[in-house]
Amino acid sequence: MPFINYAAREITCKLVYYGPGLGGKTTNLVWIYDKTTGEAKGKMVSLATESERTLFFDLLPLNLGKIRGFTTRFQLYTVPGQIFYDASRKLILKGADGIVFVADSQEARYDANLESIRNLQDNLRENSLDLATIPYVLQLNKQDLPTAMPAEDLARALRLKGEPVFKAVAPKGIGVFETLKALVKQTLVRVQAGSTTTTTASR
Repeated sequence: MPFINYAAREITCKLVYYGPGLGGKTTNLVWIYDKTTGEAKGKMVSLATESERTLFFDLLPLNLGKIRGFTTRFQLYTVPGQIFYDASRKLILKGADGIVFVADSQEARYDANLESIRNLQDNLRENSLDLATIPYVLQLNKQDLPTAMPAEDLARALRLKGEPVFKAVAPKGIGVFETLKALVKQTLVRVQAGSTTTTTASR
């Protein structure tokens, strides 16, 4: 649920990048961070595990207008991809207002994608989040690799509810901002509709 700061007149939404290990979640966030002007972003925080980083930073979108006089701000998170970090993934997913699933398009990672997306569904239920209503986008990363599955086949296997699907090459920025904008748009529509419960309590 969005965090409402009445004193600062800000609405903060939490967006989580989910997916298998080394699929490109971190690369997405690093690209977004590096290409966003300094005044529009907070400090990037990195929590390193032995094999993967969990990233977090604030993003203050430009030219999006205001919702009932409130400025919108987004907190972007990645989760560690390895399944043995499931407790951390579950914790990071708590209170999410929108989710990007970053799939690894390589054929050899097909089973890892399926395992991760099942884990996402389990953890959504654990956190009392409804997949049917939460803003959600599917990104098919690494589409430039010769081992990549056709986007249509991968989308058919991984798509959960008719969500927007974007082909991506995250190190080159292809599909990165398109994915983010699609999720932000869904999230803002949901906030404006008042379909989420507001709170003044901190996460």
